[in-house]
Amino acid sequence: MPDRLAIAQVTPFAWEASNEVGDYVRHVSHELTRRGHRVLIIAPSDSTALVRDSRREIRTQPEALLERAEAEPLVLGVGEVLPFSPTRRRAASLPVDVARTIEEALEVLPLDVVQVHEPFAPSASSVALRQSRALNVGSFHTPTERLLSTQLARSLSRLVFGRLDARTASYEATRDLIQAYFPGDYRVILPGADPPPPREAHEVVRFVMVAHEERAALRIFLRALRSVPAELDWQAVVWSARPLTPPATMGRALRDRVEFVDAERMTEPQALSSGDVIVLASEGIRPTPGTLVRALSAGLIPVASRLPVYEELLSDGEFGVAFEPGDVQTLAMHLSRLIIENGQNRRSPAQLEALRARFDWARVADELEDVYTTLVARRHDRRGSSQVRARLASRRLIDVDLHMHTDHSYDCATPVEVLLAQARAQGLGAIAITDHNEVSGAHEANTKANGVMVIVGEEVKTADQGEVIGLFIEEKIPRGMTLQETIAEIKRQGGLVYVPHPFDRLHSVPDYEHLLDVLDAVDAIEVFNPRVAINEFNDEAARFAAKYRIPAGAGSDAHVPQGLGSVRIRMREFSGPEEFLESLRDADIVRNPASLLYVQALKFLQTRALPEAARRASRDRRVRRATGRGRAAARERRKS
Repeated sequence: MPDRLAIAQVTPFAWEASNEVGDYVRHVSHELTRRGHRVLIIAPSDSTALVRDSRREIRTQPEALLERAEAEPLVLGVGEVLPFSPTRRRAASLPVDVARTIEEALEVLPLDVVQVHEPFAPSASSVALRQSRALNVGSFHTPTERLLSTQLARSLSRLVFGRLDARTASYEATRDLIQAYFPGDYRVILPGADPPPPREAHEVVRFVMVAHEERAALRIFLRALRSVPAELDWQAVVWSARPLTPPATMGRALRDRVEFVDAERMTEPQALSSGDVIVLASEGIRPTPGTLVRALSAGLIPVASRLPVYEELLSDGEFGVAFEPGDVQTLAMHLSRLIIENGQNRRSPAQLEALRARFDWARVADELEDVYTTLVARRHDRRGSSQVRARLASRRLIDVDLHMHTDHSYDCATPVEVLLAQARAQGLGAIAITDHNEVSGAHEANTKANGVMVIVGEEVKTADQGEVIGLFIEEKIPRGMTLQETIAEIKRQGGLVYVPHPFDRLHSVPDYEHLLDVLDAVDAIEVFNPRVAINEFNDEAARFAAKYRIPAGAGSDAHVPQGLGSVRIRMREFSGPEEFLESLRDADIVRNPASLLYVQALKFLQTRALPEAARRASRDRRVRRATGRGRAAARERRKS
């Protein structure tokens, strides 16, 4: 069994509502709890009392929530929402109080995994995905093409889905459909079904329809029954969660044979156990493959419309028959044949046992545990080296800036001498000079440093996967290599891989997918950069570092001296990359961001606004001021 995990299951549907996602979450959560994991279920709720109690506990006793989830899954109601429908063209917006409650819960709960179900916006699941600091698993069950093709914010959804660390789909058909709109690697994990109650014995063939598909499916079923020869003997049950009135056009012949029942009279499993044949006639608007799963587990013979998800479960006709969507005559022919062949199509005990093993909830939990443990294994070891930590314990604290540029970068006009003088004035104990595709500035600073430790670094532009910084390197790394090749060269030199502004869409950055590919080789991530225009990008970097337990760094990314020290890391004094990385694990990030507009304007003035000769003259003046040579020359002139 994998390590004990703290898991949140997030569903967009009200917890009290009857739906396939809710059933899935309920069964999986109980199975995972039985195996020793602590499971919280975060869901909208129609219960005012549940929502009130959940919010109070999230805000006043968050540490007790996981303790209460020891014995059984704990449901947290986050508020009331309008019903979410995967078939609706336009979903209702999520109330602000619901989103805030989810954000508060995920901020205070020490979770390992957050599994979000149907995380389409706007929904509780999409909010959880945006706010989660844990490993994220996205599960897609039965979204329809109608929903996916009409999403106005599909590009935004792609960015949000980029935060998924693993993706699962309940069916191959679901995987194929979702991949067409949101490409990615989806693992198919078939859902389970409860052990059915004992089957009722009866001589007459009994058809069952569970009225969860669109209303047109029921009309197709009733029209097909009217076409069955009158001399054949049969009965039918139409089950629905709420009372369903028979159509006014339904003739007496059908009324005598078709019974409409709801959840007050019998449960869905009881309705299935009372039948021989299950009919699913959706035309693709609202298919219910979960009903087919439960019917197969109960031993019924399916007759289903030829939709990809239904055909997948029927295994190309091995477990049932199919008809073209809307083809009433073919459906009637299949029903007539099954009436005539009554008793010949029943499942053998061996077939039933195989089907029930295929749809066992324990098997679902096994596969989910495998997904979780694969993700957890990719997290960095937060313990580090106890020997190095003990060595650092008595060292003094210094302030460090890990990202800055000199005039050796193409877009910076700050001389090395000016940068060093500003670092001393800001009280920095160490700086990392990370010029674009160049190490000469860092080496020059290293020879001129006085009272400031200089880390030689380089911000390298890869071919098409953004920028990456190498710290503690000596040789220049050429631009234009792949991200993997660049990282390999940093490691060859004994350096550390530091990812700058990783999710800033306004910079050239490695995206989520590329970072996951090189996760094991990343030593630290920049989680705060004051030059990032949208602070959400910094927050996303902090979430990524937290979920994978990667040491967090920060740097001013200063291209002008006035930006230096706008953020600093307070850490133990170090010597070499090993001590640096260990000291960084326990460091504090101190923010004092300078105005982005101010430093950007200065950068423009120093690099673009002045002619070349004026820039050289300005540089010389600043170097003289920084080194004191200007004042010494003035004194000599006064003496003479």
